[in-house]
Amino acid sequence: MVGGEIYVKKIPSMKMTDLAAAIAPEAKLEVVGIRPGEKLHEQMVSQEDAYTTYEYSEHYKILPCINGWATCLKRIKDGIKVPEGFVYASDTNDQWMKVSELREWITNNNHHIGKF
Repeated sequence: MVGGEIYVKKIPSMKMTDLAAAIAPEAKLEVVGIRPGEKLHEQMVSQEDAYTTYEYSEHYKILPCINGWATCLKRIKDGIKVPEGFVYASDTNDQWMKVSELREWITNNNHHIGKF
C-alpha cells in the first residue's frame, strides 16, 4: 500500500436464506419480500470505479484519480486492469459459499468471535 488505495477482498457471495440456515438451522423463516430501500445485491466495485481498478489474485485495488496515481506503476505493481464496465457485485460474483462451507468456517473460526 502506498496510500489512498481502496482494497476490495475477493470473497464468496451467499443467499440470505442460506446464511440463516447455516447459523440457525432450527429457526422458522418467514419470507416477507423486499422492503423500501433494501438492496438485493451488494456492489463492491462500481462501473464508475472500473476506470481505476486493478485485479490481483485475492483482491481488487481501486486507485485514486488524483495526481496521476491511477497510472502510477508503483501503485499498480503486478495488477491487471479490469475491463471497461467491470462491476464486482454479489449477483455477478462467480464464487458462492454453500451452507456447509459457512458452517465449517464458523466451526474453525469461532475462537475469534467476541474477542475484539
